[in-house]
Amino acid sequence: MGNTTAYRLWQAPFEDAKIAPALRYNDFNKIKRVLDVGCGPGTNCRYFEKSDYTGFDINPSYIRYAQEKYKRNFVVQDVCTFEAAEGERFDFILLNSLLHHLSDGETHRILGQLGKLVSPGGFVHIVDLVLPDRRGIPRWLAESDRGDFPRPRLAWEEIFTTHFRTAVFEPYPIKLIGIELWNLVYFKGEPK
Repeated sequence: MGNTTAYRLWQAPFEDAKIAPALRYNDFNKIKRVLDVGCGPGTNCRYFEKSDYTGFDINPSYIRYAQEKYKRNFVVQDVCTFEAAEGERFDFILLNSLLHHLSDGETHRILGQLGKLVSPGGFVHIVDLVLPDRRGIPRWLAESDRGDFPRPRLAWEEIFTTHFRTAVFEPYPIKLIGIELWNLVYFKGEPK
């Protein structure tokens, strides 16, 4: 969904529900430095108004939109080739609905790299699409998503715990008018 307006309209009804577990398990007023990996058109930056925020995404039109609308630090960057400056650290690294677009190899490479960017006492926070075992709307939507790599819950847990010690691992549904549409997982972890 390369069109910024289409993306925002599609995501708008679900933005708060997607980030709800992160809000529940963390005091956002104490976050100092945020790296929002795959930030899209900047929809997450509003949660980090008191933080030094950096968002990056591969889509230049998303970044232009985010820079104009939010006046924060947004950078066009391919997460698969990102290399941080020596000593650069963040206490809150967010990947919101990114990894199901990336292969296992790309995912492991990125998580390995991001683990090096977590400041002491900081965490990586991941929200991503779960491929349900059962047939139904959530599985159909996961299989229809433009991301080619939705994974079952246990596969996500294995990937995350390869790189991080688990603080929170919480699967949860996203519903609209009482109908379960997607299954997501929230993961909070610190580097091993």
